[in-house]
Amino acid sequence: MSGREQVEGMWTIWSRKRRHRGSLASRLTPHAGGGTAGFTFIEIMVVVAILAILAALVVPRIMGRTDDAKRTAAKVQIRNIEGALQLYKLDNGVYPSTEQGLKALVEKPSVGVIPKKWKIGGYLQKLPEDPWANPYKYLSPSQKGDYEIICLGTDGEVGGEGINADITNWNLDKD
Repeated sequence: MSGREQVEGMWTIWSRKRRHRGSLASRLTPHAGGGTAGFTFIEIMVVVAILAILAALVVPRIMGRTDDAKRTAAKVQIRNIEGALQLYKLDNGVYPSTEQGLKALVEKPSVGVIPKKWKIGGYLQKLPEDPWANPYKYLSPSQKGDYEIICLGTDGEVGGEGINADITNWNLDKD
């Protein structure tokens, strides 16, 4: 057999293999032989292994952050409540009393000093709950100033440290 015949023979074998392997589209469509082409078990296992490695890297970073995210959400909600309280005071000259509570931002108070210029529709659409589904505590006046908004944190109890620490409008910038 001459060198040319060998090269032609190798070319024929290579082109047959290439035709059978084909592109991704050809693997997903039926062949003239009646069967369907597909991915091999090894190819599927390689993809599964890659996904497992990615999950192993990403999941631990996300899973431990739930409490941090909730604490951040509580801080944002407290700032929104503070903004509504400022508008209430601009309209009425005083903050709602402890007795009136934060509910005075949603509906016109019927106890204590009744505001004369209370904004129709309120200052908040609805009163938010903290991220742990507890109501915010409100004191006015408080020992720290005109008012205090308190979220009891993860444990739902007064005091605590770390993730259980209370969040107030006076300690928003701490942490």
